[in-house]
Order: sequence, then C-alpha cells, then structure tokens
Amino acid sequence: MICILVFACVLFRQGETSQGTRFQFLIEEGSGEVQLGQTHVMAFMTAQLTQPYKDRPNEGTLWMFTEFSPMADPSFEPSHPSEAAVELGRRKQSRGYRITSVWAVRVDLHILDNGGNLVDAANIAALVALLTFRRPECSLGGEDGQQVIVHPPEDREPLPLIIHHLPIAVTFAFFSNENAVICKCFLLIMQKQFFYIIKSSQTIWSIASLIRLSFQSDGGTMQVVDPSHYEEAVMGGRMTATLNANNDICAIQKAGGEGILQSVIMQCLRIAGQKASDITTKIKNAAALVTPR
Repeated sequence: MICILVFACVLFRQGETSQGTRFQFLIEEGSGEVQLGQTHVMAFMTAQLTQPYKDRPNEGTLWMFTEFSPMADPSFEPSHPSEAAVELGRRKQSRGYRITSVWAVRVDLHILDNGGNLVDAANIAALVALLTFRRPECSLGGEDGQQVIVHPPEDREPLPLIIHHLPIAVTFAFFSNENAVICKCFLLIMQKQFFYIIKSSQTIWSIASLIRLSFQSDGGTMQVVDPSHYEEAVMGGRMTATLNANNDICAIQKAGGEGILQSVIMQCLRIAGQKASDITTKIKNAAALVTPR
C-alpha cells in the first residue's frame, strides 16, 4: 500500500519539480548547512599544511569523509556501510578547485536527516563549505628565510580558495510507465470512494495484477528529479549528472537499475543544466550576503 501511495505522489511530481533547497552559511568555521526537502546535511572544512605527493608536486589534496548516524536513518549501520555511504565516498571531484600545493583540505559531511537524495544534498553542502572557507595566509621567514610562517587572522586577512566552477550534482529516479498506469487506476479508485473495500496489502496487489493485464506498457520510463526517501524505495533506477552553470558535463553516474534510452539521458541532462544554473545562482547570492571576518 505504501508503494502505491508513493507512486501516486510521483505522478504529481514527475519532470522538473524538486523538493526545494535551503542554505545556511557559517563562514566563521568554513562550514555549510543544507536542507534539500527532508534531507539535512552539514559540512565542516579544515585545512593543514602538508608535503605534496612526489608525482604531483604542484597539487594539494582534497579529502571527503561522511558520517552516517542511525539517528538520521535507522538503516545506517556503523559496521556495515550502506549503498549510499559507498556512493558518497566515491564522489570526490577536485578538478573544479585550485588547491595550493602545500595544503591538505578535508571536508567532513554529517548526515543529520535522510529524506532522500543524499548525493545532491552532500554535494551542495561540500560546495558551500569550500566556497565559504578561508585559509590562513602564509609566508617564508626565519633566519634562513625558508621557515613557513602561518599568520593568524588577527594579523593578516585569511584567503579564500580559488574555485574555477561549481560542479552541481542532479539526481534522477526512473520509474516504468507500467507502474504509473497502475497508480493512475488506484487514484481513480480512491476518487470514487471505493478504496475502503480494500482491506489488506494482499488484496491491493491482487487488484494491481489484474490491472497490469488490462493495459499495454510502451516500455518507456518517467523520471523524477531530486527523489525523496520513499521514491528511492520503489524506483527502478537512478542516475546522477554533475554539471556546472555553463552546462559543462563534469560526470555522469548510473549505479545499476533498469536501462534507459539515450533520449531520456539527453532530456535529463537538459533538466540538470537548468537545475545546476539555478542552484549555482542561489549559492553565490547567499554567499554574497555573508561578510568575511
């Protein structure tokens, strides 16, 4: 019954409608707090001087760590990383940022509430932390002129990171049209006030089987951007497209699920480009209101 009601909600939210995004900036600590629908993520950023790798002497490092709390979602287990934890751990895009060669930057993501679409929420939170972070200014001094001196904020103004562009992740959930047809029939049943005769989930799925035989599916799919936790539970597949405000494709990831047509992918990229531009504008406008210390 829950699955059917979720599918019914999908019918009213398919296409380009998202759950909504709210940003909170805490520039003093280089952190960001993001609410994407019912999903709540906080990001904290720190940096320290370190020796660069020998094969990349002109590049710093960017590390991301994610903390999943059972309070955010009962399915999270500390000793057994979930699929979402593994997926978030693999998503580390540092090409959009210029990290000074002697700095090791660390972003800690804390999942406070899992309402679905953790990838997009964590991505925005990490970008907020990177955008608002200020590293201390350094210089060479000492008797030999080779000693690294880290100046406190009281002496010299901290410096922001050089960010070339903001890669925005936009996730789509895919549902078959066959399931959509079944949901439409159940909506009609509910509108006719016949739903009270359905006493159990077994009866629901029996009726669903009969309806399935009465309709011909065209084998197509419908996509929902920014899926909720309930929509993720019944989706047939998922794809995350990462683009910047210039519609440059940074990455595309599809972790299993049903196959989708090329035309559907192109449509998703078009929607993702619009979403990336909108989210980038929101981030920059909110950051412009924050006065650096």
